[in-house]
Amino acid sequence: MRKKVIIGNWKMNNDKKETADLLLSLLKETWKKEINVKVSPSFVNLENAEKILKNSPIEVVAQNMHYENEGAYTGEISYKMLKSININSVIIGHSERRTIFSENDDIIKRKIVTALNNKMHVIFCFGESSENRNENKHYEIISEQLDVVMHSLTKNQWNQIILAYEPVWAIGTGVNATPEQAQEIHKYVRNKIAIAYNKNLANSVPIIYGGSLKPNNSKEIFSKPDIDGGLVGGASLSFKDFYSIIKSID
Repeated sequence: MRKKVIIGNWKMNNDKKETADLLLSLLKETWKKEINVKVSPSFVNLENAEKILKNSPIEVVAQNMHYENEGAYTGEISYKMLKSININSVIIGHSERRTIFSENDDIIKRKIVTALNNKMHVIFCFGESSENRNENKHYEIISEQLDVVMHSLTKNQWNQIILAYEPVWAIGTGVNATPEQAQEIHKYVRNKIAIAYNKNLANSVPIIYGGSLKPNNSKEIFSKPDIDGGLVGGASLSFKDFYSIIKSID
């Protein structure tokens, strides 16, 4: 049975005190051990967050990393830097990295390969724009984005992957995909993995949903058979909302 996964992506929000306050509030609460809760603070707060959460079941995740081990890349962070402070998971391919920072499939692939080859776990994000969906090209776009990962992975490396479907048109807009729309894509992705590898592998890969997840819609979305949790943006900045979303999958 696949574990459930809830990840709070804080993006460029929360200073040191705000980060600590939210984490300390989470530490007071409980949920079933089958639910993997992760938080992704800004780079400057990763080390302190890891110290606060040490010996807790909550994992700290980086929002991004560079594909090179080191070098003259001003402002960038390497996997070596992350692992040196005990950060072993990273979000790669988020739509904001693709659109705002112009990360193309080649850059994303290089990041994934570097992460996986150095024993990092990857939360790989993919999803279509509103234009893609309106033109009925969403399956085509999603397939192309997934191929970046699928052509880079050995069968064993799937143990290091969480897939996160995030329709670009639903991120930060207040408009989420309907549970049926989300389930449709998650099922398509699982079938694609089954064809490329096998059904057992496809059934073992966690696929989570991201895009305007809130306490008032998360339970219905999480009830769908191929949706294993959520990548939560704005709602994860509120302890009350984030904990409500965690409990909605409990």
